[in-house]
Amino acid sequence: MWPLAITGRSLVTALGTGTNSLREALRARRGGLAPCGFPGAPDGIWVGAVQGLEGAAPPPALAGFDCRNNRLAELALRADGFEAAVAEARARHGADRVAVIVGTSTAGIEETERAHARRAPGETALPADFDYARTHDLQALANYLRARLGLAGPALVVSTACTSGARAIMQAATLIAGGLADAAVTGGVDSLCRLTLNGFNALELLSPGPTRPCAGDRDGISIGEAAGLLLLERPSDARPGAPLLLGAGASSDGHHMSSPHPDGLGAVGAMRAALAAAGFTPAEIGYVNLHGTGTRANDAMEDRAVHHVFGDAVPCSSTKGWIGHTLGASGAVEAILATLAIEDGLIPGCLGIEAPDPAFQARVATANTPAALKRVMSNSFGFGGSNCSLILGA
Repeated sequence: MWPLAITGRSLVTALGTGTNSLREALRARRGGLAPCGFPGAPDGIWVGAVQGLEGAAPPPALAGFDCRNNRLAELALRADGFEAAVAEARARHGADRVAVIVGTSTAGIEETERAHARRAPGETALPADFDYARTHDLQALANYLRARLGLAGPALVVSTACTSGARAIMQAATLIAGGLADAAVTGGVDSLCRLTLNGFNALELLSPGPTRPCAGDRDGISIGEAAGLLLLERPSDARPGAPLLLGAGASSDGHHMSSPHPDGLGAVGAMRAALAAAGFTPAEIGYVNLHGTGTRANDAMEDRAVHHVFGDAVPCSSTKGWIGHTLGASGAVEAILATLAIEDGLIPGCLGIEAPDPAFQARVATANTPAALKRVMSNSFGFGGSNCSLILGA
């Protein structure tokens, strides 16, 4: 089953459109978080909002899909030569042999919030022009990408909270390995909405400033929005030197609806499963991109889990200080980030902190460090005990 080649990738975050926007910000240690101006959001929080969505409407023939989430996806299609890469794969394999497997947590629920606000006083029904199936519905994202790219293969959406993007990548790899597709458009897209912002606020998990994962005085999450898309194919269909997905592992510990297992048992299981799938020992991983949300419980759990698997031999850090926690997109965004770290020979230290929590045992990097990286593990953990680890390589 492994490895698979990444023959296309595209990225949209609060730092801008295209992988170079993230690459340059990582090098410069320049974050994209800012005070929240999203209508109806809680006061006094910071978010990673994407700019340029007003110019990212779907083509007229697909206007019924118009919503914030699909506009994020549209921006990603236009960036990094991604649409052209998919067209080449479609020509190689046929439209019916290219799958679309993507992740999201709330899809286009923001469009339903807007429709709800447009109701006249006393009205109970949503406006007649509101298109639930092509905006709010989870499957809307996959259906939009499929229609927009002219594809006819299997299409589905994975929604496993903050592991959605990573689990979608893992599911896409399974479809190719099983012979159900020869290529897959995969990744994750998640957009800001009132439900998410107010929901995390009700859980008292939002930071009043930019999130600072792994800091001793860390105080919560900064929610972001993003789109991270990858095109997976067999290595024989890739150009020499294409980045590789070397393995993946997942688990579901079911410890609690919104809190991780304190000892990270599910996280340990996912990391070990990914190492086993790729055929590596912990010593063969050069860097671990942490899920690292910036909450007290999550970061402490992940420190214990990473130390259990790697000891203090392998550097690790969270990159959510740059773009925030992009929820269902985060696993895909950080998988792409891992490929950039390998290409640039860079371990990005946690942003906004001078030293890690003194209670931590893992080797947390707080400054950018040059390194000849061959393999990177990227972790994603979600509500309900969903855990996923991906291994990317040169």
